[in-house]
Amino acid sequence: MKPLPTPLVEPGPALTAQESARYARHLSLSEIGVTGQRRLKAARVLVIGAGGLGSPVLQYLAAAGVGTLGIIDDDVVEVSNLQRQVVHSVDTVGEPKVDSAADAVARINPLVSVERHGMRLGASDAVDLVGGYDLVVDGADNFATRYLVSDACTLTSTPCVWGSVLRFEGRVSVFWSGPSHDGITYRDLHPDPPPPGSVPSCAAGGVIGALPGTLGSLMAAEAVKLLTGCGDPLYGRVLLHDALAMSFRELRIVPDPEAPLVTSVQDMTQACSLGSGPAEAATVTVDELDARLRSGAVLVDVREDWERDIVAIPGARAVPLVALQEAGVSALPDGVGGRDVIFHCRSGVRSALAVEAVASSFAGREESVAHLDGGVLEWVRVLHPEMPTY
Repeated sequence: MKPLPTPLVEPGPALTAQESARYARHLSLSEIGVTGQRRLKAARVLVIGAGGLGSPVLQYLAAAGVGTLGIIDDDVVEVSNLQRQVVHSVDTVGEPKVDSAADAVARINPLVSVERHGMRLGASDAVDLVGGYDLVVDGADNFATRYLVSDACTLTSTPCVWGSVLRFEGRVSVFWSGPSHDGITYRDLHPDPPPPGSVPSCAAGGVIGALPGTLGSLMAAEAVKLLTGCGDPLYGRVLLHDALAMSFRELRIVPDPEAPLVTSVQDMTQACSLGSGPAEAATVTVDELDARLRSGAVLVDVREDWERDIVAIPGARAVPLVALQEAGVSALPDGVGGRDVIFHCRSGVRSALAVEAVASSFAGREESVAHLDGGVLEWVRVLHPEMPTY
């Protein structure tokens, strides 16, 4: 197995008196010292995502004195982010996350340079972007981006610190390989994306707010170790954390000798978290919804009770997705028989799965069952922007 290059970065310019005072607790560590701090000063680190994991990563790498931090994220700050995405604040709700995070970094350490990439990482720019940094820290919340980052890191021989969280559990590891696949990559841990619908998103499955803080701090520590060449990185190991049991354990990863070589990067279907649902499911737009309901269609909300407490579409009947998947159309409320059915959820993923769950009962009249494109989030955006979202 190919060893990691350590340290990743050559020392930068001598520290100023101001820097020596700021980083004194690093300088007193023999494993880092003045030379290690100069390496951090010269380092360029790209952080994928300014969300739950990106928040502590950015804060601790900024405090550590990493010279240049790249932030890539195409999202804006929402109120529901604040429970765990601590780099943002009430004052930045509605702002692009890259701007909110960059401002927070400046408040922590104005000596750090921030490069803002307010976009979604795509195949057309992934290799050039990743290749411009010494290290990538991947806090993406979807599988498509994780595979894209992994392949771009492989093609550019860029080490990657990776983490993920869901509910009360999280994982952290370090990947590094070249184009000849002479190391370990994310694809050795997950050769293929999980089937659509098999893994819930944080929005559907939830996540305890402190968990990204724990895992993100571990990711930041791994990044500092790699940049300065100290300690034993999590290369070839996955650290598993269970916050409910307050336990940690390790799994070993070995490269797959039969894995195909990575020769290019490709945009994958956004199989994020919950999957994309059946492509053939008919959709109804927010603009079409009212006319369909006035024509006798029934709107069925497949979300959980707590979600409806935040925001709900008036008149929607409540039937959880799991009930539809277990019982099919028999789970629908009385009086629905013979009428068109329109399912909705938060964003359109679970409602597409609901269509799939009852599709066999609508064979021959597929036009009678559909789901709301964009879910309640789109309904709020288009018709009721004053209402809360999550």
